[in-house]
Amino acid sequence: MTKLKMSSADMVAAARARITEVETADLIAQVDDPNVVIVDIRDPRERTRTGAIPGAVHAPRGMVEFWVDPESPYHKPVFSQDGKRYVFHCASGWRSALTVATLQDMGFEAAHLRTGFSGWEADGGPIEAVK
Repeated sequence: MTKLKMSSADMVAAARARITEVETADLIAQVDDPNVVIVDIRDPRERTRTGAIPGAVHAPRGMVEFWVDPESPYHKPVFSQDGKRYVFHCASGWRSALTVATLQDMGFEAAHLRTGFSGWEADGGPIEAVK
């Protein structure tokens, strides 16, 4: 197998070096803030298995760029709210770091939950069942 120019871990580290990371305790304190939009990019099966952050918007990783882009036929209005702070998360913080770096390249300001849903769960953040 050919050696990659950059590993996935290297990509995540590069993304984390240039994006805003939110600590779990800080996001737990903001879970009911109407100006914060929490976006869960995990696979639907992950959400069904482990639950979700109450009120989080689900945007599957494969569609995020299209849903955020107002010129895309797949655009979702939830991503066009003025004055909102968007915080993305995945299970452990790797996918969300890459996602937020890509969104920032597009001109969409966002942050990500550094420890992901696993950190949220470990720190006692509220969780709702997903069916």
